[in-house]
Amino acid sequence: MTIVKEYRIRNNCTVEEYQIAQLYAVAKMSLNETGGGEGVEVLKNEPYDNEMGKGQYTYKIYHLGSRVPAYIRPIIPKDALILHEEAWNGYPHCKTVVTSPYMKENMRIVTETMHLPDRGTTENALNLSPDLIAQRQIQYIDVADNEAISKKAYKESEDPSIFKSQKTNRGPLNAPGWEKNCDPVMTCYKVVTVEFKWWGITST
Repeated sequence: MTIVKEYRIRNNCTVEEYQIAQLYAVAKMSLNETGGGEGVEVLKNEPYDNEMGKGQYTYKIYHLGSRVPAYIRPIIPKDALILHEEAWNGYPHCKTVVTSPYMKENMRIVTETMHLPDRGTTENALNLSPDLIAQRQIQYIDVADNEAISKKAYKESEDPSIFKSQKTNRGPLNAPGWEKNCDPVMTCYKVVTVEFKWWGITST
């Protein structure tokens, strides 16, 4: 089974500013998720220069044991609670590949991202093949829409719909159709391809 979804995330910032925000968010997530033998284990963090271009390569292992209820852990193989991630950050183009040592070649999640200074109107930002375009589902993500955020995860200080930057005089993003009128603007195009093969599930 193969699923292809393209997310288009528009933001009231420049492509260069988004890169800084992305680096901060990744570092913060890694810090919050690491500790006590759980979280993110970084095995490699080195520059690359190959057919993909130039950038920074990382190889990480995610330990998910603490995310599973205690009464279930004893019956789940340890390898099933581990994910491996390879990432090539050659901003504005980035790619990550997530695999499972337990499921081996039966599971693979590939995320490719392109950041462009537009309003989400580029129809094939990642140069997908005709086959992938035929399978692709496009979804626009509104960063100011809080409906999908749980009360536990919600932080008023990080809410774009009410935050106003004193430094840039941008925001809040609460006007209908703000993404059509804001300046500056950029879009994060994120194509997620999930390949999953398991007994009882038909491949497509």
